[in-house]
Amino acid sequence: MPDIYNVYLDESCHLEKDGIAPMVLGSVWCPLNKTGQISKRIQEIKSKNRVPHDFEVKWTKVSPGGLELYSELIDYFFDDDDLHFRGVVIPDKSMLDHEQYNQNHHDWYYKMCFTLLEPIIDPDAHYRIYLDIKDTHSHQKGLKLREVLSNSRFDFGQQIVKRVQPIRSEESPILQIADLLIGAIGYKARNLQTSLAKLTLIERMENRTRGWPLDHTTWLRESKFNVLRWRSGGETP
Repeated sequence: MPDIYNVYLDESCHLEKDGIAPMVLGSVWCPLNKTGQISKRIQEIKSKNRVPHDFEVKWTKVSPGGLELYSELIDYFFDDDDLHFRGVVIPDKSMLDHEQYNQNHHDWYYKMCFTLLEPIIDPDAHYRIYLDIKDTHSHQKGLKLREVLSNSRFDFGQQIVKRVQPIRSEESPILQIADLLIGAIGYKARNLQTSLAKLTLIERMENRTRGWPLDHTTWLRESKFNVLRWRSGGETP
């Protein structure tokens, strides 16, 4: 039987005119048969830190009082061999020239999703992709993303990407980890200095990536924490 993987995709500052220059797309992925074990471990870390079972882990909630919880979650991600992350950083989306490439921001968004997910997908495996529900268009976005991913690899029967489904992040501990990771990358990309707790977490993550800046391109074959800093026509080091 082919291997089956769950992919949890989140995005930050993806709207065209939100007044924020950087945009980050990110996905945490793991084997389907490990998702229950991973979710249980995340809940155990929450319980150890005396937060409610239904507490939603989010980068925007990082504070001095929750630093121990978020530090343990970061360490757990890097320590568990079944968890992997892939991110794409667009440093300044205000510099995009959609007209030059005969596209709109909507079209470009799906190209970026493809750029994010293509290195993850093995044609000999199956994938179930879960999107964080952002708005009323999430269902249509899921259908379009599955079509783009499948058609780009001539999988017209959609046998590789078996599902692209919007879910609520509060219901998925693994999707919450994706939010945490892309939040840290986005904070770094924006050169923010407003929270000592967030800066402490970023430093902890960069220690785990052997000092590599979170918002910079990693080795292409880096399998644990893989990042592409994108620009039109190529990537920057």
